Amino acid sequence: MSDPRTLGQYLLQRVSQSPDNKAVGWIEAHEVKSINFREYRETIEALALGLAKHGLVIGDRVAVLAATCKEWHFVDMAVMCGRGVIAPIYPSYLGHEIKYLINHSEAKILVIENDIQMEKIVSSLSEMPSLKLIVSLIPLGEETKKKFRNLVPCLTYKEVLKDGAEEIKTNPGLFEETIKGGSPDEMATIVYTSGTTGEPKGAVITHAGFTAMMGNVRSFIKGAIGANDRTLTFLPLSHVLGRCDSLFPLIFGSESVYAEGIEKITDNLALAKPTVMLAVPRIFEKIYSKIHEQVDHGPYWKKQAFELALKAGEAYFNKIDEDRSPSAFELVAYRASYESVFRQIYQKFGGRIRYFVSGGAPLATDIIKFLRYANLTVLEGYGLTETIAPCAVNPLARQVPGTVGRPMGDVEFRFASDGEILIKTHALFREYYKNPEATAEAFTEDGWFKSGDIGEFTPEGYLRITDRKKDLIKTSGGKFVAPQKLENMLKTRKWVSQAVIVGEQRKFLTALVGLEKERFLPYLEQLGLSPECSLTELAENPKVKEWIQTDIDAVNQELAQFETIKKFRIIPEEFTTSNYLTPSLKIKRKLVTERFKDIIEAMYQ
Repeated sequence: MSDPRTLGQYLLQRVSQSPDNKAVGWIEAHEVKSINFREYRETIEALALGLAKHGLVIGDRVAVLAATCKEWHFVDMAVMCGRGVIAPIYPSYLGHEIKYLINHSEAKILVIENDIQMEKIVSSLSEMPSLKLIVSLIPLGEETKKKFRNLVPCLTYKEVLKDGAEEIKTNPGLFEETIKGGSPDEMATIVYTSGTTGEPKGAVITHAGFTAMMGNVRSFIKGAIGANDRTLTFLPLSHVLGRCDSLFPLIFGSESVYAEGIEKITDNLALAKPTVMLAVPRIFEKIYSKIHEQVDHGPYWKKQAFELALKAGEAYFNKIDEDRSPSAFELVAYRASYESVFRQIYQKFGGRIRYFVSGGAPLATDIIKFLRYANLTVLEGYGLTETIAPCAVNPLARQVPGTVGRPMGDVEFRFASDGEILIKTHALFREYYKNPEATAEAFTEDGWFKSGDIGEFTPEGYLRITDRKKDLIKTSGGKFVAPQKLENMLKTRKWVSQAVIVGEQRKFLTALVGLEKERFLPYLEQLGLSPECSLTELAENPKVKEWIQTDIDAVNQELAQFETIKKFRIIPEEFTTSNYLTPSLKIKRKLVTERFKDIIEAMYQ
């Protein structure tokens, strides 16, 4: 059987292969509920025909503004199978950003989550001329609808689904006919980059690009993921990594269970018991700091047991990585440490996890190694919006912390003279929508995509990312410093939640440090602060500054002299997607340095 060339063909093939297997799950009343692939196809078909009845034709754009949920994915598949084009919008975006993306993509239909999201744009609907219909996943309140009733008609998700079910009775073969008439070169989605400066660019991804990525993932996995596997899906579906996660059922015949939200991940892990999970580094960083925090608050004997377990894990896996057999003592010590310490950590993730996949930004090697001691394998990978998520990943058989693995499928890498990673693959975006200048700039003369990342191959053929090309710091002494490396090291320390390294054309490096109040709660009495204290009070506390300095000193010991951090200032604000983090949880570096330029200048006076 030939590989499908469109997402609709992928759906039809998967349903014919495993109609009764579980496809999509969700959590309701503390239970996991699910539908099989036959029911999955019926839902998508009903939505596709329902949207067509209400005006969606081939090539039309549909914007989606909602948090990750099964309905988001059903709409996604319905539109793309119906040969429309999905334009995702991050639910954290503000009104003016949403308006820009709707107008830029010329969206005809907006699928919106609820009243809260609708309130962001209701006053500017008259400035969105392309918009002809709003579909709400959760029925909007009468007060909200009054504000735009005369501007744009509104339906609920359930109404569209019901209308589509009626259409199936009238035109039972229309869905398959539409899919069969589709071309791999047709546009499937416009994914807007969550950039930190200027207007976001819309990466146009075709059906051929999606299916090439899916084929690359499948060939790389080599059957290690299948129908018995389950993912817990919580990443933003507005991001390509989240979209890749949502397509796992089509690729592997596995089941995707949609989490109730990122704030309920811990509870949902215990219920869903996933075997595979995709996440971004910030999630692992929070898990890592939380475990260490719990150990620090425990009795002395627990701290000692934890330290001994870490040493046993390190000794055991160092031998494994060197292709040497651990000694009998090392083997016994590691097994004892696993039973006494690490097994409890493994169980926190539901007790069935086989693989974590991390992407979106570099993950500190200390975190990868720590999770490995607990039998939690992290496959760190690499990809961009333009490569439709993964183009390299650490192999299942052998992971090398600090690298992003090997190229997947048809992916090829080469390096420009300055070390920039150049990429060639069929799993690539076609262009930046309405931006031919940026499209031309993104490719070399011979057609290789310029990633903007600096990297190199290790002797074993694994790709190592040094930093973003635009983020590299050149000191006044002519030394190049990769800030992400230092920032990741700082974030593994006890007190530092976020860090931004500064030093472009300066004599030395400095750091802006972000805190999380939660980490300090058990120590407030020691600090002479009340439970109601502000982040500003924490940031100005002499003892807190002393503790941060201790963390920085520990990191500096592992760095070359020109990389060491000489001064720091604590930022009295929590870093969130509302201010200094992109929706994919990366630092908005330029925004941070601009916002705190006076503090930075003071460190250099």
